[in-house]
Amino acid sequence: MLNEKQKKFVDVALKEFGTDTITRKQVKEIETKFNLTGNSWLVNSNDYKVGRGVYKLPKSGIVNPSKNVKQKLPKAVVEKEVTEKVTLQSTESTADNLVPAKEATFVSFGNYKDIKNIVKSKIFYPTFITGLSGNGKTLGVMQACAELKRELIRVNITVETDEDDLLGGFRLVNGATVWHDGPVVDAMKRGALLLLDEIDLASNKVMCLQPILEGNGVFLKKIGKFIEPAEGFNIIATANTKGKGSDDGRFIGTNILNEAFLERFPVTFEQEYPSVKIEQKILDNVMSAYDMKDPEFTENLVKWADVIRKTFYDGGVDEIIATRRLVHIINAYAIFKNKLKAVQVCVNRFDDDTKKSFLDLYAKVDAGVNIDDLSGNTNDSEVVNDNDEEIENDQNNI
Repeated sequence: MLNEKQKKFVDVALKEFGTDTITRKQVKEIETKFNLTGNSWLVNSNDYKVGRGVYKLPKSGIVNPSKNVKQKLPKAVVEKEVTEKVTLQSTESTADNLVPAKEATFVSFGNYKDIKNIVKSKIFYPTFITGLSGNGKTLGVMQACAELKRELIRVNITVETDEDDLLGGFRLVNGATVWHDGPVVDAMKRGALLLLDEIDLASNKVMCLQPILEGNGVFLKKIGKFIEPAEGFNIIATANTKGKGSDDGRFIGTNILNEAFLERFPVTFEQEYPSVKIEQKILDNVMSAYDMKDPEFTENLVKWADVIRKTFYDGGVDEIIATRRLVHIINAYAIFKNKLKAVQVCVNRFDDDTKKSFLDLYAKVDAGVNIDDLSGNTNDSEVVNDNDEEIENDQNNI
């Protein structure tokens, strides 16, 4: 249980910010404004951490309720004799709340308003979201559900995903064969949003979802039971392609999805990377979560990524810097306290030529760094400057 001082801090935080999550920066604001110091019990505990510098406030003075309250599985409701004992178990999720946590660093952009309206309507309207990797497709759906307090069940699709993974199957529990609902059936029963992540990695085994995508229920033939979707149930799928495969080889493993399957999604949203202004705001928020502030650094990162993306779209380079990778760079900077090193370790995944060209370009964008600090070489021909005209010309040389 929380002591009186801790309870007071929680009450003040809830009243001050109107949300059950709080950033490290907000903790300090309350400590200063209300003289409520000594809150290491919150910020130094993994029990409350839900993100980078973001913490969930405990409810009703209960410390770490997830560990104090043991969840019980529901009792078996039907038993059937075949060649062995088979139990059909009522398998509604034991989780009390599947509403995603709010990300304090999240900034809405692009199709977010439309996605939120679909979720808010509670109308069954399967939605397909496509776009390059790391541009916030999945995060946007999760944050729409968090804002609207809608439950979400996320399924990461692979080529191995089959009917058993999606709809459910028999599991061996304590010597008995027990039926367990899959995530799709669980979402249908709860009236939750089902997020099919990376749907273009799926095989034709996802065709078992056809009747569900039509808004009908599904007959679980293995147990002879028909499941109807509860009010509010909906499906959103995300993908890097439009279900037609990847011609350029960037997304190896993506498949050509059945046309009849794709036709069950009435709308498709094309997700772009955020604008320069929005992307800098995202990076500034991530910096704030670490109690750091360096708008010049975030501006340089966004400018650098923008030049690379324009070059990529023009066919001048085969790789791209995603918004997610820019966030990775901020995370690295919070650890290493070195801008150029943070950029380097986050572009090391690319081939040597691409990595070198990206680092050289960043050194031209940010006049405060010196590429020789990493290479150990001194080359008078590689003078670092921040001339905008030279940066623009580098699009042809990446």
